[in-house]
Amino acid sequence: MKRRLLFLTFYYPPDLSAGSFRASALINELSRQAGKSWDIDVLTTMPNRYSSFSTEAVSFEKNGPVSVRRIPLSEHQSGMRDQALAFLGFAMQVGKVVLKKRYDAVFATTSRLATGVLGAFIANRSGIPLYLDVRDIFPETIEDVLGNSPARSLLPAIKAAERYAVGSASRVNLVSGGFLPYFRERGFGNNFRVFPNGIDAEFLERDFSENGAYEGKKLLLYAGNIGDSQGLHRIIPELAQRLGNEWMIRILGDGGKRPELEEQLQSLGVVNVERLDPVPRSSLMEHYKQADMLFLHLNDYRAFKRVLPSKIFEYAATGKPVLAGVGGYSAAFLKENVSNAAVFPPCDAAAGLSALNNLRLEHMPRRDFEAKYSRGNIVQNMVSDMMELFARIDSKNGRPIRVI
Repeated sequence: MKRRLLFLTFYYPPDLSAGSFRASALINELSRQAGKSWDIDVLTTMPNRYSSFSTEAVSFEKNGPVSVRRIPLSEHQSGMRDQALAFLGFAMQVGKVVLKKRYDAVFATTSRLATGVLGAFIANRSGIPLYLDVRDIFPETIEDVLGNSPARSLLPAIKAAERYAVGSASRVNLVSGGFLPYFRERGFGNNFRVFPNGIDAEFLERDFSENGAYEGKKLLLYAGNIGDSQGLHRIIPELAQRLGNEWMIRILGDGGKRPELEEQLQSLGVVNVERLDPVPRSSLMEHYKQADMLFLHLNDYRAFKRVLPSKIFEYAATGKPVLAGVGGYSAAFLKENVSNAAVFPPCDAAAGLSALNNLRLEHMPRRDFEAKYSRGNIVQNMVSDMMELFARIDSKNGRPIRVI
């Protein structure tokens, strides 16, 4: 008799996000390794990452041992209240599905802490193991972003939710090695793994060596979210002014801070910044090919000193020079692992210009990096770790998890 795994993720293809791509890779590998012994139920949402990017997706599909159920959300923007209400609707629908089935293990991936809490609740209620994939440190992020907002009163509850989710997990994976000190300092023990994001095969198979001139200018490309976490509104307007007419900056994405960024660009009369809506990955790679240099930035918050953005792996795979306004673990990782990458302090446009001028405008394949951080190798090892856990841990109600 087959076992059944519940796989919880807020984002899943065809939605656009790092979490979506990671979840898809994990499901493919789970199907390969465990498909003969396990059925895998993916509970996720209909595409909702960006209001400016819409794509068709079926509410239910089945492919071999994998069943995917996409739950529609109420319309929401980037505000905390809207997102909380949207997640509440998701959680209620998940509860209805879970009540009708018997599961033997749960996998839950954040960065939405609530997804981890939901996975912990289901695992505890059913007495089954939870493998938790932590993609962000939510309490620190919220503490930095909220500042002196009255919403800071929610922090004790948020920290308690984190303790509950992490403390309930049989095993925890961290996507950044920079997270380890945070959790160890809080007494969570040593039951952690570090399987980071990686490079998808479609990037490894692509040739990015050519680039197209943008009306005689050099093209600096940013592709990703435009939120407070990325802090583009604090760096792009001044950096664009300092670069002058020799460069065009292309911003490809959407998010809660896009209106503020556009307002600042307009008020300063900046004309060398182009804003485009999110595009599918196939089109995104054409933008990468056109670019002379790729840009990464995180806001100057304490929490972001620990993270390792998935975009680093994507950018590095193109062989293009990388300009990164990051600090802490990300800066150290880039300096150690990515050739022809320049790091500068977040939100410092003068330092950004200086770092840009130190980069070589040429295509330089990073074969050692690609081999080390292939997503296929990373998820293969991560799923093997999951299966080892599920094979040897007896659930609290005495039902054994048999070896696969």
